[in-house]
Amino acid sequence: MNNHDEAAGVRPLTLTWVNRHLEAGERVVGAQALHGGITADMRRLTIGTRDGDTRHLVLRTFVNMEHAEDWLNREAGALTLLTGTGVPAPGLVAVDPTAAQCEYPSLLMTHLAGRTVLDDEGLETRVPRLARQLVAIHAVRPAVRPREYVALTTADTVVTPKGADAAAWAAAIDVIRKPAPPYEGRFLHRDFQPGNVLFDVEPSRPASARITGVVDWAGSSWGPADLDVAHCSTNLALLHGPAWGLRFAEAYEEAGGVLAATASERLYWQVRDGLACSEEVRLVSRPWREAGRTELTTRAVEERLDAYVTAVMDALG
Repeated sequence: MNNHDEAAGVRPLTLTWVNRHLEAGERVVGAQALHGGITADMRRLTIGTRDGDTRHLVLRTFVNMEHAEDWLNREAGALTLLTGTGVPAPGLVAVDPTAAQCEYPSLLMTHLAGRTVLDDEGLETRVPRLARQLVAIHAVRPAVRPREYVALTTADTVVTPKGADAAAWAAAIDVIRKPAPPYEGRFLHRDFQPGNVLFDVEPSRPASARITGVVDWAGSSWGPADLDVAHCSTNLALLHGPAWGLRFAEAYEEAGGVLAATASERLYWQVRDGLACSEEVRLVSRPWREAGRTELTTRAVEERLDAYVTAVMDALG
């Protein structure tokens, strides 16, 4: 394999940077694009070892440099923090958050086995395991807290879907006009959802699904456990239907997680995340279609979001 083949999809300066962080006698022998990301390009690099075997690393590159330095620094910090905690996160190999050595800001990390599973089949098994994994993440106690969470929407930026229940959405928007309720801070993933969790699952035995990794820690921060739970709930509702979004909070508590004490406080976080999704339905749904869920058109996801926000208002409002 010649150098051009080795660098397929990896720019020359970045390839040189990667090579500097390999073991003696190793070289990049292949690169494969990984789909599913929204904010960055992801590639699995195949590394030829000096004994003739191969191993894999993952390269994360931000072609759009806005926020890249902050995101990569936070991800590098989270991966370092999680080493030895039992949370199955990638290991940090190297990071160039300002593109000082690469064409674009980049991060190199270890590759985790497994794959994302977005199908409905086996969901009743996966949801409790997702909940237990999130409880374990929230149990991490960093010596130095990451930065405080950032809210992803405001009452004035919500995009009410066409044909939505106008009364339910107006009431939901009024909920987030109020100040955030007090909370006990936790270490947050901030984008914990099925697209960022890897499973080892036999195709013939979907109930055998076992989590092998949690990826994409660029949003890691400090805030209420409810916010991570709400984010996963919204994604489950859009992928599998509103009932699964409501079910996740129950599964989290069954796994030992602690949510806000009152229904009104829980409502605030659940609604805030659902409304935040209204601004990026097109972006959120595209990777799902690329992964095979072709029925999840932008319009179909908007309809599920409307049904979910209405269900949350009915359940907690």
